[in-house]
Amino acid sequence: APSTRAPPAHSMRDHTPAPAPPSRHLRQEVGSLEHSEEMHALIKAVYNEVARTPEYRHSESAAAAMRTRVLHVDTTMRKPFPWSSRTRAAFPNFTDTAPEESAPRSIDMSAPGLPLSDITLDRVKKVGAPLAGRGAIPPQHLDVHGRMQPYWMIGRTSDSVPNILYNWRKRVADTAGDLRMGAAVLEYRLRYHAMPVAGDLYELYTSFGGASGKTHNLIHWMMDPAKGTPWATMQATAITLDLDARKAIPAPPEMISELIEMAAPGLKI
Repeated sequence: APSTRAPPAHSMRDHTPAPAPPSRHLRQEVGSLEHSEEMHALIKAVYNEVARTPEYRHSESAAAAMRTRVLHVDTTMRKPFPWSSRTRAAFPNFTDTAPEESAPRSIDMSAPGLPLSDITLDRVKKVGAPLAGRGAIPPQHLDVHGRMQPYWMIGRTSDSVPNILYNWRKRVADTAGDLRMGAAVLEYRLRYHAMPVAGDLYELYTSFGGASGKTHNLIHWMMDPAKGTPWATMQATAITLDLDARKAIPAPPEMISELIEMAAPGLKI
């Protein structure tokens, strides 16, 4: 049967919230962490080359790390089935341990997620989580098999969150001295539950998930309003960013209390 890879889960850690300068060299390493007949877990580590000598030697720092579980599925029903014997035989040749600097930091990636039956619009209404954004899936967001590309789910979430948090972040920056403000996500955990097709609708709800130091944790549910079921659930560790100093702006306790009121806690990944 025609097959493709589908990601049931994905996590990312950004080591450098400031963007790499122009002409900065990046290097990506990809390895296999574990595998089964139908599943394959990958690690991708991206490194900055931070200095070059006349001898072209360089030192490096970790820029980002991504861990992805992919299922081998048929392209029509999206049902998992075993990799070919040739593919399974090749996996051990690429299996390695993850670099220490790629380990998750602020989110427990091994914590069990909610059962699908608990991720409902009724739960959203009970919690009172605000609607951050909604829309329909356009054709240009699809892959060659007619399903939404996973990275567009991150994009739609990123576009929606400022509808709730922009003014709050602006006030956080104002209390720190009228700083020029932005935002950054340092760590992300995503669970994909279904992949929309063109014309499908989505609603994005955001819930406060906790705060620690200069960071705050947000839970996002991307829901299908027609069925009341989830497309994806996400957990993000975020900061308000000083765009000039490229450092996190801490939110005072009273601002965290305000965030809790704005994005009612209670949703889980």
